Amino acid sequence: MNIKPFEKKVWLATPTMHGEEIRYVTEAYETNWMSTVGENINEVERLTCEYVGCKYAVGLSAGTAALHLAMKLAGVKQGSKVFCTDMTFSATVNPVVYEGGIPVFIDSEAETWNMDPKALKKAFELYPDVKVVVVANLYGVPAKLDEIKAICDEHGAVLIEDAAESLGATYKGKQTGTYGKYTVISFNGNKIITGSSGGMLMTDDKEAADRARKWSTQSRENAPWYQHEEVGYNYRMSNVIAGVVRGQYKYLDEHIARKKAIYLRYKEGFKDLPVSMNPYIEDVMEPNFWLSCLLINEEAMAKQVRGENDALYLKEEGKTSPTEILEELAKYNAEGRPIWKPMHMQPIYRMNPFVTVAGDGRCQTNAYIDTGKVTDVGADIFNRGLCLPSDINMTPEEQDIIIEIIKGCF
Repeated sequence: MNIKPFEKKVWLATPTMHGEEIRYVTEAYETNWMSTVGENINEVERLTCEYVGCKYAVGLSAGTAALHLAMKLAGVKQGSKVFCTDMTFSATVNPVVYEGGIPVFIDSEAETWNMDPKALKKAFELYPDVKVVVVANLYGVPAKLDEIKAICDEHGAVLIEDAAESLGATYKGKQTGTYGKYTVISFNGNKIITGSSGGMLMTDDKEAADRARKWSTQSRENAPWYQHEEVGYNYRMSNVIAGVVRGQYKYLDEHIARKKAIYLRYKEGFKDLPVSMNPYIEDVMEPNFWLSCLLINEEAMAKQVRGENDALYLKEEGKTSPTEILEELAKYNAEGRPIWKPMHMQPIYRMNPFVTVAGDGRCQTNAYIDTGKVTDVGADIFNRGLCLPSDINMTPEEQDIIIEIIKGCF
């Protein structure tokens, strides 16, 4: 291919700033509200409630902090088993362990790449005493939230919705972040809108919101001195960070539209290749298209083997692999990434229970080497999939070049 490397790197996803953000940051600076109280925090909490449709929102230092407080609110304790999305970033799962809980991983399903309701039903048959379920909306695509919520309600389980990646996405016309009793969004630097960091805990339960707010400020009691009657955390959102988020909120719908245009341009560009994009159910859900992902058809997969820290692949005519595509993109100064490695395949969680539609078991890390087949849906997507450059700041011309680079791998 006669393509030159990009002079300026094309990233997976970077912040897209508009100028309005600095006004609110400056306001915090000039009024000296630089800590964890101030008008920016109040306004971001209000905007979140208004946009998402929840009653209460608590601004926190990170989405992970919000998930941790959600675990506490849901009653996760030492030894509590918690059903968790398997194919996700570890931040969805780690807060379970913070409280001494035991994650039980639920396999993905092919229609959305999210938690499989059938596997969740199976999990309740195997572990009927579980009372907390954590579901993530992967890459901005909603899970089958009504089915999952109905299963949780049937078993008297609390649903925690990790909407860190899906702010602005809708399921059956309703915003994600409204299906769980406790829900979480993230304002990390690569998210659909950003504060550089920060997160939000959302709920319709005022008492729960008040408790989370108290915990997030070191659990100070209403006393004239520093009175503490329970463990607290330094989790409150900064008024400076909130200023950035406040300035971003008005551009959320614009960001989603631009992300969708990237997704559709990839889909059109790849229409003659043996691949598919990360899927969603079109008449039921509208993703926020945070990241565009590619899945290579089974018949077009070149041989690929992954260890813990490295991968090997064979070059085969008419075939390719995620490793080859990612290496090729890197040559041209473009950033892609592997799909989230499923939690049941991670060394730290490899011995945790894992439930598929077929049953429960442990990950067989050498299954692909031995049999040529992966053992579950999440592992299959991880094996054949990758995240494409999805930066809003990427130009259509740059995206067209990326499409040509990927075509060249076949």
